[in-house]
Amino acid sequence: MSNLEKIRARIPEGVDALLVTEIVNVGWLTGFSGSAGKAIVTRNDARFITDSRYTLQANEQVSSMPVFSFQSPVLDSDFVLENLKELGVKSLALDPTVITFDAWQEYEQKWSGIQIWPSKGAFAGLRMIKSADEIEKLESACNLADACFDHVLRLIQPGVAELDIAIEIEFFFKRQGAGIAFDPIVVSGERSARPHGVPSEKKLEIGDFVTMDFGASLNGYNSDITRTVVVGEASDRHREHYAAVLESQVAVLEQMKAGMTGAQVDAIARDILTKHELGKFFGHGLGHGLGRLVHDTGRLSPTSTDVIEVGQVWTIEPGAYVPGFGGVRIEDDVVVEENGVRRLTHSTKELLVLPNV
Repeated sequence: MSNLEKIRARIPEGVDALLVTEIVNVGWLTGFSGSAGKAIVTRNDARFITDSRYTLQANEQVSSMPVFSFQSPVLDSDFVLENLKELGVKSLALDPTVITFDAWQEYEQKWSGIQIWPSKGAFAGLRMIKSADEIEKLESACNLADACFDHVLRLIQPGVAELDIAIEIEFFFKRQGAGIAFDPIVVSGERSARPHGVPSEKKLEIGDFVTMDFGASLNGYNSDITRTVVVGEASDRHREHYAAVLESQVAVLEQMKAGMTGAQVDAIARDILTKHELGKFFGHGLGHGLGRLVHDTGRLSPTSTDVIEVGQVWTIEPGAYVPGFGGVRIEDDVVVEENGVRRLTHSTKELLVLPNV
């Protein structure tokens, strides 16, 4: 079933059409990668709407429905109304969670001949199950993240600033024709106890943990990988801390399967860290859905009721962050298959002590 057929099945009963406005959903539905576009979906027809900045791009990328574009001084709302009338739409569903109150009021005023109905969750769950094509694109983004990790290892040495490593990560992806999925996290020493710390001018020192969290954005899909290494010399405490986090992550990869809930998956890692007296230092959830957004639909956490299904793609990223000492996070991206999960990221998880001399 195509994405268009999937969303067409979500048009509420008694409503003629669904207007898709949220750009991530628009991209998932149509393949469009620009920043301005909408889709009108009826039970028998569909149209892609954009402005003149994207006419050529839309015609190249959107194949599931015809493309209609407008230019100044025509307004977006007027052009959408014109297309709704041509399609014979008398009632229209909108998702109130992704439209501003001002936009909703404007539509009600301008589209007085069309009944507008709120339709929350038309896309709920649809983006969670990935097609073979989506998984292939995610794998490509993951392969690029693995290559980036190998590339930046040469920078792990005393005297190099966290910020320099973060900048090199961004440059690497751009040189490969990709974007960054999010601003890279590079934190070292005691600062590695900040799960989402911002790279600083702090220079790496012998005995520092260095946690690097980054991802590529490629062909509309994202990767998200985290690795932690040690500069110069690793103490017994470094090794024990790292081994506990790695044990928790590997256990999830071995035990996670379809039918479990997000809370059950999270508990696998959390119980192991608690056994090693590190549970209180694991304050975030185990992972999240991954796709057209980095933090896409779905969560693995102590309170998650999300059900694991074949075709979903998740991050698995336990961590333990001890103030005054440092933190470790190890993250892989995985796809759920019939017999468990398959890793999409393959960078080594051996504790690396760098530089190698």
